[in-house]
Amino acid sequence: MLRHEFQPGKLVTGLFLAATAAVYAGDAGGLWDAPWFAAVPLVVGGLCLAGVTAALTRGIRRRAGARAGAEGGQR
Repeated sequence: MLRHEFQPGKLVTGLFLAATAAVYAGDAGGLWDAPWFAAVPLVVGGLCLAGVTAALTRGIRRRAGARAGAEGGQR
């Protein structure tokens, strides 16, 4: 049994923030040189993709809920 509902938008946000942290951890460790502004496209792009993902998830769940409700009412 799930303890909470799966939310793909939050997963996408977490992945992009973890990627941003990995970029700067590699820079701090001396593996590569990341410019200071590298976080902006990673974070903003991740938040935009997370918003799209959350909107799609909501639309899919809303449609599936309406379909399940219509089928349940006809019986």
